[in-house]
Amino acid sequence: MTNASPTNLRTALILTGGGARAAYQVGFLLAVAKLSSDRRRNPFPILCGTSAGAINAAGIACLADNFGKAVSILAGVWRNMHAGDIYRADPMGIGASGARWLSLLVAGWLIRNPPRSLLDNSPLGDLLTRNLDFSGIERSIAKGALHAVSITASGYESGESISFFQGHASAHPWRRVQRIGIRSKIAVPHLLASSAIPFVFPPARIHREYFGDGSMRQLAPISPAIHLGAERVLIVGSSRKNEHLERQRVESHPSLAQIAGHALSSIFLDSLEVDIERMQRINQTLSSIPPEIRAQSTIPLRPIKTLIIAPSERLDRIAAEHATALPWAIKLMLSGVGAMNRRGGALTSYLLFEKPYTRALIDLGYADTMAQSTEVGDFLGL
Repeated sequence: MTNASPTNLRTALILTGGGARAAYQVGFLLAVAKLSSDRRRNPFPILCGTSAGAINAAGIACLADNFGKAVSILAGVWRNMHAGDIYRADPMGIGASGARWLSLLVAGWLIRNPPRSLLDNSPLGDLLTRNLDFSGIERSIAKGALHAVSITASGYESGESISFFQGHASAHPWRRVQRIGIRSKIAVPHLLASSAIPFVFPPARIHREYFGDGSMRQLAPISPAIHLGAERVLIVGSSRKNEHLERQRVESHPSLAQIAGHALSSIFLDSLEVDIERMQRINQTLSSIPPEIRAQSTIPLRPIKTLIIAPSERLDRIAAEHATALPWAIKLMLSGVGAMNRRGGALTSYLLFEKPYTRALIDLGYADTMAQSTEVGDFLGL
């Protein structure tokens, strides 16, 4: 591995979930395009996306034969983002949702069609249809600009983490405990399913099953990239690296927003950090085994070189600073659960699809990547 050229190795990009936090990934992509001597060349033959990261991964896959153009389109969408582009944020839409939930609580036994989610994300489907040409995925594979793209969602009936992938014929399906890789033609329903935050957005149906956010029950977020043949992995996270907060004495009870934000963070962040630690431990173990012994053994493991890009600032605090940019109907709803203050910033950071916040995250992602420009350039062979 250490003697191989980065350009000759199959590199995977893993884009994790996190709702509006995925804007940070666009800043990373802009920096990579800036560092590249050939903006058209896609430095990531394997793209793996989960939740909102699935949308960014698909955006690159659809134009993998022109990486710079794909990044520019994504940046244009995220820089001009409004909550109404993702979910119904108008007073009528919010009021209708609130009335259905209230009716369910008051007279649930009379409600034949209970609400499926807190928010209606039908605008997101329209946004994806307008901006993504999914026929470009097969074109990029045929040109050799893309090996495979994987979109992970969680099956509500089966309880399994399913990675739908579209790729070269040499990419094969896989099955492990509670996780499966299935060859499929990627389309809007896969992205809606992967990004369907539980309770917040409705499940999406693919074939015979309903699916929700891919970060749920995703025990090994790096696994799809390795199954698709990755020899090195670049991961863009959505929480500060090695963040350990001092425990403080608090008197007030945590708000509903604080509890919800804590729950979402456990879904989006914890499994990735555990999987990274597990892979690094395996790499250390393999490095202590002489190459000739590894070659003679039947151990189906190989060292995977890894690079992690993570925010240098807490995204929930940035969200708290820009929370007032939300439409007033959303602010009114979030205020009721305590999400419009600093302690409720975690929940807000996932739903704040407004350009003051997304632009701040794009700028942060760009700055953090450029701060590691030498390391990124060497890793990708730029």
